[in-house]
Amino acid sequence: MARVAALFGEPSRARMLMALGDGRSLPASVLAAEAGLSAPATSAHLAQLRAAGLVAVEPSGRHRYYRLAGPEVAAVLEAMAQIAPAQPVTSLRQGTRANALRSGRTCYDHLAGRLGVQVTAGLLRLGALEATDGVASTERRSPDRLSAPVAQHPYRLGPSATAVLGELGVSLERLAGRSRRPLLRFCVDWTEQSHHLAGRLGAAVCAAAVEQGWIVRKPHQRAVRITEAGAEAFAKRLGVVLETP
Repeated sequence: MARVAALFGEPSRARMLMALGDGRSLPASVLAAEAGLSAPATSAHLAQLRAAGLVAVEPSGRHRYYRLAGPEVAAVLEAMAQIAPAQPVTSLRQGTRANALRSGRTCYDHLAGRLGVQVTAGLLRLGALEATDGVASTERRSPDRLSAPVAQHPYRLGPSATAVLGELGVSLERLAGRSRRPLLRFCVDWTEQSHHLAGRLGAAVCAAAVEQGWIVRKPHQRAVRITEAGAEAFAKRLGVVLETP
């Protein structure tokens, strides 16, 4: 544990891991810029992260793209962000970026922040999801750890799942194949402290929102921007009122 924690604890490596926290694959050149390091220094850090199983690499032509090794690494990043002291906001740019992360972001490959929590609440309200513990909300339950995947979540697909998710561009039939990753998983959102949808279904909802232009990823950030079309779509399909810039 100490050896792995030391890898997260080095500032340059931490910046690279956070840059990969939205589930995308990035070339070493982008990670070098994010960490403020030379190419050789970046390669050395990436080699350590690969050896520890924290990142994976995928060759593409002459380039090598790096990504987090899996959602469990993203969960550690979220948990550490929750307990880390907040950086003082010393500029308008910093304040804007912090607010953008709270408003909407990706947690590995699914939606988080107010956007992720409200979308999950909308799915629950419309019967695409249903609670199995009698609590008809996404509020954090008493056994849940802050900013962590929910070990035993209290949800299942509801009677309206196929119809409601279809309106979002997500096909349950296509998600029905075998996979080691569970269809339904939930995290305690570290800014909202309520549940947001993860797992294969959460990834599919996020991917569909990107493909349809409802949200736009911000360069080199985990924050996402909700477009006017997205705000209209989420309001019409889920009854969720979202702010646009």
